[in-house]
Amino acid sequence: MAGEIIDDRAGFSSWIGLVYAFNLIVGTGALTMPKAFEQAGWLMSLVVVIVLAFMSFVPVTFMIEVMGSANAMVRRNKKKHEEYVQEEQHMTYPTVQKEMSQECPYHGDHSAEERKPLLPVSNGSPEQTESDCTEITEKIEMGKMASLFFPPVGVTLFYICIIVYLYGDLAIYAAAVPKSLRDVACTYKPTNSSACNVTLEDDMLCWSSTSVSRINAYRLFVAVFAVGIGPFTFFNLKKTLVLQIATGLLRWTAFGMMIILTIIRLAKGQGEGHPKVADFSGIPNLFGVCIYSFMCHHSLPSIITPIREKSKLLPLFASNYVLILGFYCLLSFTGIFSFASLRDLYTLNFEPNDCNKQMEITSVPFIQYFLALFPVFVLSTNFPIISITLRENLKTLFHQKSKPFHWFIDRIVFPLLTIVPPFIVAFVTSDVEFLVGITGSYAGSGIQYIFPALLVYCSRKKLRNIFGSHVTNKHVSPFRHTAWAIAVLCWAIACVGFVTVNHIITRK
Repeated sequence: MAGEIIDDRAGFSSWIGLVYAFNLIVGTGALTMPKAFEQAGWLMSLVVVIVLAFMSFVPVTFMIEVMGSANAMVRRNKKKHEEYVQEEQHMTYPTVQKEMSQECPYHGDHSAEERKPLLPVSNGSPEQTESDCTEITEKIEMGKMASLFFPPVGVTLFYICIIVYLYGDLAIYAAAVPKSLRDVACTYKPTNSSACNVTLEDDMLCWSSTSVSRINAYRLFVAVFAVGIGPFTFFNLKKTLVLQIATGLLRWTAFGMMIILTIIRLAKGQGEGHPKVADFSGIPNLFGVCIYSFMCHHSLPSIITPIREKSKLLPLFASNYVLILGFYCLLSFTGIFSFASLRDLYTLNFEPNDCNKQMEITSVPFIQYFLALFPVFVLSTNFPIISITLRENLKTLFHQKSKPFHWFIDRIVFPLLTIVPPFIVAFVTSDVEFLVGITGSYAGSGIQYIFPALLVYCSRKKLRNIFGSHVTNKHVSPFRHTAWAIAVLCWAIACVGFVTVNHIITRK
C-alpha cells in the first residue's frame, strides 16, 4: 500500500502533535487505572506505572527511528523502479540525473512535475546525504515497515497481532458504551435499606415498571450502539483538528472534574479509601491496564509525519509521557484514597446514589450525568476510526496483487468482518476491566514492545547492508545500543509470562 506524502506546509506544529498524541494515549484506559491501583496497592502501583511508562517510551524512540529508515528504503525502491522503467524504455539519463542517483531518491508519481529530487543536490559528504534520506516526509504504517524489514512470516505475525489488538479495542468500546448507558438509564433500586449496600446484579430489574433485566437492557444498548455507530465502518472517516480539540477539551473537562471533586473530598477529611501499600495479586491486571493506557505506537506514523519541526520529536514525546504519567498518578491516587471501593470504570463512582445521598461526591446532576456518559462521548467518536483502521489492516493482510477483491468483498464483507466479532463479544460479557487486561497483556505487548524492538534491529541491519557503514539516521533512538532492544524484548516476554501465569492461577 502506497504511503501518503506530507507537505510540511500542510502539516502542523509540535504543540498540535502533542494534542494528537495526548488524545490518542489518554482514552478510556485511564478510567480502569484507579481500580487497578486499588488492587495492586499504592506504592507497588506507583513503581510499576513508572517502569511501564519508561519501557513504553523506549519503543516510541525505536518507532521514530524505524520511520526514518523506512522513508530511506521507500525512496531507494522508488528510484530503482524508475530507473528500471527508463531502461525498459531505452531512455538515456541526462547528466543531472546521474548526479541525482548518488543523492536521496525522489518520491511521487512519474509525471514531469513530480520528477524532481526530494532534496536539493549538494556536494556534501555521503553521511550528510544518507541523513537527508531518512527525513520523515512519507506516512509509512507499521504494516508497511514490517514488509520492508521482516520476512514474510514476520509480516503475517505482525498483522495477526495488530488485528487482535484492534479487535480487542473495538470489543472494549462495544462493551463500555452500552454499560455506561445502561447504568445511567436504569432507575430501579432495591426498596430495603440493606440492599443499598450490595452491588446491582445483572439479573435485577432495570426499570420497576417493566420485566427487563439489567443485562437485557445492556444488550439492548449494545444493539443500539451497533446500529448507530457500526455503519460508519462502511465509509472513510478522517480525524480533523477540530474533532481532536473538541474531544480533547471534553477529556480534560471530565478528568479535571473528577480530580477536583476528589481533592475537595480529601481536603474535607472525608476520604474513605484505605488502599494497601502493595498487593502482588493485583499486579497482572495492573500490567495489562497500564500497557493499554500508554499505547500509541500503532498510530505514530499518522501523528509524526505531518509535524513540521521533526527535530523536536524526542523532547515532544518525552514531555508527553511525563505529563501523562503524572496525570494518571494524580487521577488514580485521588480516587483510591477518596472511595472505599472502586468500580471498574472510574466514572461510575460519580453517578447518583439514591440509597444514600450523603455518599455522593457531588449533588450537581449535570456533573453526575456528564461524567457517567463520558465514555459514551469519547468512544462513540473513536469507534469508527479504530474500526476503519482494522478494516484496512484486514484488507492488507489478505490482499493479493494479482487478484483484487470483488466489490462485494471489499465494501460489504470486510466491514462486517470488522464489527460483527466485537459486538458478539460485547453481547457475551460486559467485563470491561477483564477485556482491557487481555488485550493489553498479549496483543498490546506485541504492538508496543516486541515489534518495535524487532523492527529497529532489522532496519539497522538492512540499512547497513544497503547504504553502507556511513549511513546516519537523523532520527536515531538515544537507546541505540542493541542491548536496549534485547531488554525491551525480555521485558515483553516477562510481562506476558507473568500475566499468563496469573490467568492460569485465577482461571480467568
